[in-house]
Amino acid sequence: MKLKHDSNEETEIKLRWLLLGELATWIGSSFVWPLTSVYLNKQLHISLSVIGVVLFCNCASNVLGSLIAGRLYDRVNPYPLIVTGLGLDALVLFCMAFFHGWPEYWFWLILTGCISGWNGTLINSIATSLHNYSGRYVFNLVYFAQNVGTVTGTLLVGYLYDFSIEFLFLLAASLFAIACINAAIHYRPISTYHKKRQKNVAEKGEKPKSESMPKYNFMLMIGFLISLAVTWLMYMNWESNLSVYMVSLGIPFHLYSLLWTLNGAIIVTVQVILARFPHLFKNLFHQIIFGTLMFAISFATLIFAKDFAHFALSMVVLTLGEATAFPAVPAYINDLSPLSSKGKYQGEINVARGIGQAFGPLFGGLVIDRAGYIPFFIIAACGIFMMIVLLLPLHAKLRKYITLYK
Repeated sequence: MKLKHDSNEETEIKLRWLLLGELATWIGSSFVWPLTSVYLNKQLHISLSVIGVVLFCNCASNVLGSLIAGRLYDRVNPYPLIVTGLGLDALVLFCMAFFHGWPEYWFWLILTGCISGWNGTLINSIATSLHNYSGRYVFNLVYFAQNVGTVTGTLLVGYLYDFSIEFLFLLAASLFAIACINAAIHYRPISTYHKKRQKNVAEKGEKPKSESMPKYNFMLMIGFLISLAVTWLMYMNWESNLSVYMVSLGIPFHLYSLLWTLNGAIIVTVQVILARFPHLFKNLFHQIIFGTLMFAISFATLIFAKDFAHFALSMVVLTLGEATAFPAVPAYINDLSPLSSKGKYQGEINVARGIGQAFGPLFGGLVIDRAGYIPFFIIAACGIFMMIVLLLPLHAKLRKYITLYK
């Protein structure tokens, strides 16, 4: 859906090139994260608690990269930032192909976490500069591309892992190199866009600075960020501890990998439906609430999952939540953010997500080690449901006072 205001194609990256870059990087990423816990636990004999610390460090560095990149986007030319970030990610993955023992694997995960946070924030921030389409449409398609990549990557990783982990890392590095070349060639218009923003500020006789959100916008955003952090806190255990749980129940690892293929396929389908029927949800807030509820229900169903069919059912419900809530949050916060601070607040989204990702495996590992998987599933379901209890009255109270920036 196009917006009514004018756009200048010379200052706008073509959406297809942004999506191509996301597709390549997410295929590459999907060669790494599904196997991390199993590789560390089964091949390097690292305990779940230590794996939680490893993943915590990875996500903490992701938060740092997100914070820095979000603020730099609003102040300096984003073009060299994104090209450099993608190139460094390719280099780190290339190094991982040859040095993936313990503890060097930990070191590489910290580096790639920081660079991933950097790149993810810059891509989301660049997406806010695409004015030929509505923010909801752009972020839905970005999420669509990410999950086509996830489908492709997770479909292959379970089988390629048995063949050669070195080949997996080399293939991932090659995909990031392709994304880097794509950015170097096709992302140049963001430089023009940045110069135009700086010129507009200079004509007003102001110093370049980020405009803060209005008070009520900020309060609503904080509610969304808390909900996002808690959801990711629980969700990360699907990406870490659940693989060990399924293998312990006698379910082969390639079937765990297949669950993520199912996840990506459903997300792709849902994004197609949302693109075809953009008003399926009355507004972005309703979409976020629906998605959060699905997350809570998915963890409740895990209490009874003992075979692959039940895990697949839980994954379907989880994916309905992921496909609706996760792309809606950056789209809504984009609408809440002034033009001069888009990067800053898109970075805050990645920070909230990174905090949840950082503490998720550690939190889950500690609960599981002491109480077991079933108590963790109960805690996860209740914790996410409490976010709905937080958001509904908060939005009802503030919705009349917020300012939307289109």
